[in-house]
Amino acid sequence: MKSKLNSLTGWLRDYQVLARYRTQWILAAVFLLLAAAATLAVPLAFRGVVDTGLTSAAIDRQFIYLLLLAVLLALMTASRFYMMSWLGERVVADIRQRVFENVLRQSPSYFETLQTGEVLSRLTSDTTVVQTLVGSSISIALRSLVMLVGGMTMMLVTSAWLAGVMIVLLALIVLPLWALGRRVRKMSRASQDKVADTSAMAGEVLNAITTVQAFTREPHEQLRFNAAVEVAFREARKRITMRSILTAMAIVMSFGVIVFVLWIGAQQVTAGIITLGELTQFVLYAVLIAGSIGALSETWGDLQRAAGAMERLVELMQATPALMGASFDRNTPQSVSSNFNLDTKNNQVNAIALNDISFTYASRPDALALNHLSFAVPQGTRYAVVGPSGAGKSTLFAMLLRFYEPSSGQITIFGQDITQWPVSELRNLAGIVPQEPTIFASTAMENIRYGKLDASDEEVIAAAKTAHAHEFIMALPHGYGSFLGERGVRLSGGQKQRISIARAIIKNPPILLLDEATSALDAESEREVQWALDAVLPGKTSLTIAHRLATVLRADCILVLDEGQIVEQGNHADLIKQGGLYARLAQLQFA
Repeated sequence: MKSKLNSLTGWLRDYQVLARYRTQWILAAVFLLLAAAATLAVPLAFRGVVDTGLTSAAIDRQFIYLLLLAVLLALMTASRFYMMSWLGERVVADIRQRVFENVLRQSPSYFETLQTGEVLSRLTSDTTVVQTLVGSSISIALRSLVMLVGGMTMMLVTSAWLAGVMIVLLALIVLPLWALGRRVRKMSRASQDKVADTSAMAGEVLNAITTVQAFTREPHEQLRFNAAVEVAFREARKRITMRSILTAMAIVMSFGVIVFVLWIGAQQVTAGIITLGELTQFVLYAVLIAGSIGALSETWGDLQRAAGAMERLVELMQATPALMGASFDRNTPQSVSSNFNLDTKNNQVNAIALNDISFTYASRPDALALNHLSFAVPQGTRYAVVGPSGAGKSTLFAMLLRFYEPSSGQITIFGQDITQWPVSELRNLAGIVPQEPTIFASTAMENIRYGKLDASDEEVIAAAKTAHAHEFIMALPHGYGSFLGERGVRLSGGQKQRISIARAIIKNPPILLLDEATSALDAESEREVQWALDAVLPGKTSLTIAHRLATVLRADCILVLDEGQIVEQGNHADLIKQGGLYARLAQLQFA
């Protein structure tokens, strides 16, 4: 717990919450103090009413004072509420931005242990808790604290002996309330973790809804979700039970002290030690103090809950990217040749070169995904990588894009060690067409433009025509302005693939990585896309992963991978003559 608090305070210090919005905090504090002063003046005004007497000629002036105090209190309270609410929304907006920014920098291995639903839960429910704290609870707590101190001071002025008795007794009730508050904090963290689990489960099921429905597993998933929700409810019930006990104890104990002290005060009025107006003033201050203590106990619970939420958010904000030495440029230009001597016309420099690369996944530390792999791809050539499933083909692409770091060996891109490239610029050198294309919940135009954000409409249309996507896009209800649905549900698999190819074409990078780019296409569409690639690839370096060997017949060189090693290499005719693994794969597919 101490380390978590240290991380929380460390973030607050680094983020400089107070310094960043100093003017707003100062205004909020001024409005808060003025509202508190107006509230503390109300008992004084009532004392004047009581001691003046309702039949006195001066009573009108006393009521005017009360009315003016009410107007001042209303204005200051509204101003305080606005400033604190603004701060709450602003701070939470900044937190969400910082969390998302850091999460985007994490490597794929980070998400092997953290579900995206968990991240979304922290970005929504946890930040809402923090917003409640900053925008409301802190304001109430500060106001209650000022009222508590101010009320105590005025009580001391009114009757030092009565106030002294009350302060001593109130001090005795702080310890048990503090102990209960620590338990509430632990329960709040556990409750929020369970809520995050339900969000993660729901996200997983909804992303696989077609599979769930195809296997008629709706009842099964409903039961799983219901069980997770009930677990979260039980944790929440424990938290609210303990918080209710905390609130009840605070109210009973504080009011018990106040009633006891007021009984003593009544005895003093009878004895003529204090006046009725002074006792009325004392009673009102006691009521204000009791309300402040009750509000503080409530906000203490909010603080414990928000501290648990902030710990979870700080974990995301302070998560260290796997690429410790890499630099990230937020405003990466489309062209990287200005920062590096990138000469794509110099064919003496290999576009890609791997030297003795080995790699193991953290989940399988004893199995080499790549085993002392070495090869070079000259600029402007078309290389292909084939092999059985699990041979290391997709891992190879992940290495080239620095999604993972090799365990040993060296990778160079255009003669430059891959670790010397800023990650954003390195990835700008390559355009990738994945086997399972990603389609965003946007229009066809914006999905293709994702490859080059400043591309004109004409460039987008030209890329779509090259990828043979123009005809089916124009057949959509609104053409390029048609909404494609979440994950492209309005498109077929082949149409998604051609959108992905158009996205890579419009990026126009010097290196193209094609991960079974035509796997989802029918024979006619595959031929059209192959013609499109034939038009695009000259002058570019391409590396193609292929399970369907027909797609790599025209490759300059085919690398045959098996168990993370190159077991054969050459063109199609040479590999057939060798009669090895490639020949056997070709026999299975072409026979």
